[in-house]
Amino acid sequence: MSHQNSGGNNFAAMTNAWTAMTRSFFQGAAAANRAAFSAMVPDTTAARSNGKTTSASVPSVTHSDLDWAFERTVDDPTRIDVGDTVTFAKTISDEDVRAFASISGDTNRLHLDDEFATETRFGERIVHGTLVSGLISAALARLPGLTVYLSQDLEFTAPVGIGDRVSARVEVVEDLGRDQYRLETTIRNEDDDATVIDGEAVVLIDDLPE
Repeated sequence: MSHQNSGGNNFAAMTNAWTAMTRSFFQGAAAANRAAFSAMVPDTTAARSNGKTTSASVPSVTHSDLDWAFERTVDDPTRIDVGDTVTFAKTISDEDVRAFASISGDTNRLHLDDEFATETRFGERIVHGTLVSGLISAALARLPGLTVYLSQDLEFTAPVGIGDRVSARVEVVEDLGRDQYRLETTIRNEDDDATVIDGEAVVLIDDLPE
């Protein structure tokens, strides 16, 4: 009986923790980020160490598009510290937008219908905001270790057009202890030289399974 109670308590605690974690995500951004991330993750790139670019590999990430690029300042998960950064960049294509609409179910005509979009305040089709914010997930995946999203706050400040090149930058701003970190998350439209999303995230970084 005591064993059953312990199991029930553990399950309840796990459920409560998960509920609290998901409540903190900004308007379902995490779910959309995971969907976007499934379409945006490479395996070989470059990292920066002491200001120099060095080769780096991320075994947990599979490379499939040479248009993607990333840089990071730390390769060892035990040495992550305040000030460490990861930057991930890609061009968001029409194919990305239509695939995301299909995956997420967000078929807002603003993202898919050129004629409709020209009559809106934007004058053209724009990329889904949650697809753009998904690049933060791609950057976080390139931190050393196994990164687990705990929370994300986002502020959308400008739209992204179809075909624009966008970069996501995450910077560790606080070590919260117990392998948890608070990060500043920023996304820029490189074509317009403008910040399009600002925010903060909290992540847990586990050891990679052997």
